[in-house]
Amino acid sequence: MRMKTTLPIAVIMLWLFSGCCYSFKGISIDPDVNTFFVQNFEGQSASAPPTLPLEFTERLKDKIRLESRLNLKNTDADVEFTGKVTEFRVVPVAPKPGEVVALNRLEVGVSVQFIHNKNEKKSWPTARSFRHFAEFDNSQELLSVQDQLLTTTIYPQILEDIFNAAFNDW
Repeated sequence: MRMKTTLPIAVIMLWLFSGCCYSFKGISIDPDVNTFFVQNFEGQSASAPPTLPLEFTERLKDKIRLESRLNLKNTDADVEFTGKVTEFRVVPVAPKPGEVVALNRLEVGVSVQFIHNKNEKKSWPTARSFRHFAEFDNSQELLSVQDQLLTTTIYPQILEDIFNAAFNDW
């Protein structure tokens, strides 16, 4: 008897949630959106490593592919991202007595345009800026810590911010 009431409830719940665009990650992607495209980012910061725009492009593709149901498509995608690396700089922070600084800060900024080809209202009318930073000890050379700062702190936060801005309707 219990199976007779549980099965219909389970079927109804499954039916309700399959047509909905809710996800437990907090993202909201319309059911008719199935594909995405990320154009190679341009480098507009003279001080950025030459590989940074392409590396950032690939990481954004991976983020969307791995954390959503969308498939990468090179033409006629449902949603598109274009962007530029606009900032890459090291600034001193935490001054100590004298003219010495205890910490340096690596700051990275990107400008991103999001185009929603299925629902123009969800497109961003102008490019949005996303920035993040990571600090490192003054005794360390930037080249010795740059990759770690980018991959463990800066990229993940900027990518998360872009992803949430594009796919989170809350």
